[in-house]
Amino acid sequence: MTAHAMEEMAEDGLDVLDIEHALLNGAVVRIERKDPRGIRYVVEGFARDTQTLVGIVGRFAKAGRYLIITVFAVEE
Repeated sequence: MTAHAMEEMAEDGLDVLDIEHALLNGAVVRIERKDPRGIRYVVEGFARDTQTLVGIVGRFAKAGRYLIITVFAVEE
């Protein structure tokens, strides 16, 4: 997880367990292919409270690890 993602997570009152829950129970809602650093995947899922919709933007880095670039509470 990038430092930027950690800052955004804190600003939205989320924690690592909320992000993990959203990733494990969410779905890819968009694939962004125009970033020169690589394909980005936008996942949306609910935080542990099952009320807060969370967006997670990340990409697969070297060695197959998923790098979380940023996170945010989805405003409807």
